[in-house]
Amino acid sequence: RLYQIPFGMPNCEDESEARTLYLVGDFSAPAEFFVTLGVFSFLYSMAALVLYLRFHSLYTENTKLPFTDFCVTVCFAFFWLVAAAAWGKGLSDVKAATRPSALIAAMGVCQGDGVVCNAGTTPAMGLANISVVR
Repeated sequence: RLYQIPFGMPNCEDESEARTLYLVGDFSAPAEFFVTLGVFSFLYSMAALVLYLRFHSLYTENTKLPFTDFCVTVCFAFFWLVAAAAWGKGLSDVKAATRPSALIAAMGVCQGDGVVCNAGTTPAMGLANISVVR
């Protein structure tokens, strides 16, 4: 939800206070899908662990239970792949929306003749990149 993040843009024309601008974009859906699937995967693995350890005889005697467990696990693996791809795309969109050159290009004060604008620092995205690899 980048549209909720404000940042100050200096107003060089009349030396008044900085104007508040907001970033553009809402890339929360892929992240929410990724986290929700992670929570459901954790809960299912805990339930399966209880079934394997506590009710082992029920699991070995019933022929449908292992097949159902296998099908649910395959579904979770497929959705995990989809969620990781969606989060990877969402992260690349966030990077594009917060790229310093894109933000400077959106600032009207930087479009004047003889005005030189540069970004102070580049955002650190290392931990976000690692979240996609997991």
